[in-house]
Amino acid sequence: MPSNPGGGEDDDRLRRGGGAERADEPAPAPWQGGLVTSSPAVAPASPVVVVTGANGLVGARVCAVLAQRGALVRAVVRRAGTAPVLAGVSEQVGDFADPALAARVVDGADAVVTTVHPMGSDRETQQRVGVEGTSLLARAARDGGVARFVHVSTCAVYDRRAGVGDVDEASALVGDDADVYAVTKRDTDAALAGIEGITRVLVRPPAILGAGETSVWNTLRPAEIRDDEQHRHTNPARTFAWVHVDDLATLVADVAAGGVPSGADVSSGPVEGGCTAVDVAGEPATAGDYVGTVTKALGLAPVWDDDLPAWTGQISTDRARGWGWAPAVTLEQALAELAGGLR
Repeated sequence: MPSNPGGGEDDDRLRRGGGAERADEPAPAPWQGGLVTSSPAVAPASPVVVVTGANGLVGARVCAVLAQRGALVRAVVRRAGTAPVLAGVSEQVGDFADPALAARVVDGADAVVTTVHPMGSDRETQQRVGVEGTSLLARAARDGGVARFVHVSTCAVYDRRAGVGDVDEASALVGDDADVYAVTKRDTDAALAGIEGITRVLVRPPAILGAGETSVWNTLRPAEIRDDEQHRHTNPARTFAWVHVDDLATLVADVAAGGVPSGADVSSGPVEGGCTAVDVAGEPATAGDYVGTVTKALGLAPVWDDDLPAWTGQISTDRARGWGWAPAVTLEQALAELAGGLR
């Protein structure tokens, strides 16, 4: 995901709320989840969820899904006027790695979702923003009494070299010789695992497909394929593990808003008070599918090389499915969207 560090401005209206409305958020819509059998009762409070990187590809979709589910969203961005303009969404502008800001933006929240990692930047920046900034926000959430901390991690943390088979949440992680993105994401996950006193969920997607100016796989990587023949050179049998951003956002929103209950068994939900990883991926695909779609849409020829070492395993999504999730976007639909955007 492209870099999109965010935070929230000082706002005296942010305060811890009980059942009352928060002054910084719109009043919740009338509850419609049951029958009224007596005089009007107090409607259940809408969950308050903080989302960092709310103007990014993933963050914006998570905000939209949460708003559709009736949550009140504190959309954290770095630049004013860039958060999604939706009912129930309030923009918070600033740097979430500022301790004072982090404490204020999580005050009275039920959950925090983090989507920010400065992919493509130098190691120092990825360490400072990804590892240290995310950890700081998690500690602020814990100290503020937030129930859940949902971090959008990545399947890049897994060792997926040629010859390694299928992977799941218990598989071996990359070593220190892996690329900076994979190592710092691995280290972010490890840092969050060490912060006790709050339920933490590490949602791990592979390549995220979906239309957007900042989309790595629908916009940025196709530009590299267009401009440099080296990026058209691949083993067509290599696994292209992917998930559509809408399916990813659905799982993240369900976990953050309490749609997936906690328990003692990871097969049905995150462990209460623990740190639980969950992989999320679409149906099987290959580099031939992805690169072939991009090059065809751009009017270019791919360069296939069957001798290149390639991982050909799959990412297991048994845990996510046990939590009630299933992908709704097919490979055919995702590739058609990709090709349409490039044409």
